[in-house]
Amino acid sequence: MGAISEAPKLRAGALEVELAPAIGGSVSVMRWRGIDLMRRLSDGDRDVGNVLGVAMFPMVPYANRIAGNEFDFGGRRWRVPPNNPPERFNVHGSGWKQPWTVTRTGAAATTLALEVAAGAEPYSYRAEQAFAVSEEGLGVTMTLTNTGPVAMPFGFGLHPWFDRDPDVTLQFSARRFHLEEPEGISGDPITLPPELDFATGRPLPGGWRNNDYGGWAGEAVVRFPSRGAGLRIVADPVFKHLMLYADPTKPYFCLEPQTNASGAFKRGRWNDPDEGVIVLGPGESAAGNVSFTPVALTPGAA
Repeated sequence: MGAISEAPKLRAGALEVELAPAIGGSVSVMRWRGIDLMRRLSDGDRDVGNVLGVAMFPMVPYANRIAGNEFDFGGRRWRVPPNNPPERFNVHGSGWKQPWTVTRTGAAATTLALEVAAGAEPYSYRAEQAFAVSEEGLGVTMTLTNTGPVAMPFGFGLHPWFDRDPDVTLQFSARRFHLEEPEGISGDPITLPPELDFATGRPLPGGWRNNDYGGWAGEAVVRFPSRGAGLRIVADPVFKHLMLYADPTKPYFCLEPQTNASGAFKRGRWNDPDEGVIVLGPGESAAGNVSFTPVALTPGAA
């Protein structure tokens, strides 16, 4: 099937999901019973194609930052360009900065695809996002294929944005917490202290957070009590990490399922399962699914 120009709108029961393929292969709206469960793309951001204003975008061919914009692999030093000025370091790969193609679409399912050939960056790859909605929720299956001539380290993930309601709470389990180094780089992992643990559910922290939770159990729940709804996120085991970004001066926060640890490519521990890097030979693929399930809450209940 050839490319489809219209931005797909998927519906099933009370769930509505709208996509913005031209804006980084993004989700622009996820609404259930008329309630926004992700930050909605504004008309102004849509008009200017601002990917930093979407509800969710993909991270490929790796997730989060590469310190120094270079890494050593296979006896070579690979360099990546900075891609989010004024930041100095490459962040989230190239997929979120390019338009994706709608290859299949219907009332409740759509597939977006992106083909990238090595040029300014060292990666050649094909990425797909298969979106499917049902009355239960939204499922997103990501598939990443190395179309280049040599083996390379890969990773992928999803980057949802959520409104920072005053009463929002998070709940998820993990084993480690990566300290943050200057310029958003993820540093050494430490044993997760109770002050940073969300296993029993708690409000967003009052201070700055931009940290990778390693050994993530693959499930997280975001609750919006005043909206009377929440969102359960469940990811396949390939997604070993959950990134939390929360700036108390911003009206939003992010909770990002990803395969590789933030900063893993610079550390270069390619065989360390905790780092979660996926080495793909030419023609090899990796895939994983993340589901987003709406949850009804009693209005005002935590």
